[in-house]
Amino acid sequence: MRQDAVRGHLDGLLLAVLESGPLHGYAIITAVQQRSGGALELRTGTIYPALNRLERVGLLAGSWQSAGERRRRCYELTEAGRRTLAGERTAWQEFTAAIGSVLNPVTPPGATA
Repeated sequence: MRQDAVRGHLDGLLLAVLESGPLHGYAIITAVQQRSGGALELRTGTIYPALNRLERVGLLAGSWQSAGERRRRCYELTEAGRRTLAGERTAWQEFTAAIGSVLNPVTPPGATA
């Protein structure tokens, strides 16, 4: 799948994979890839700026955690993030319904209803 296909939907993807609980950056990348059946491969240069921005605007809360001798930043949804995710889902359903009605019309083009 083209990398630019994710553009405009990245926030929703990140919020969705964090819905079940806190994850660190690499785990977020892995979760998106697994949920998409390998179709979506996010790069660290793409997700970390987005995670930082979502944290800055209050949709995510981040905290440092130790993993052995390494520290990693874990992110979790805030209440505002949960509300935003619900809105993203509604917007996605409306978008896919509209596109679907054009690409797969109930009445074939040229037919009279």
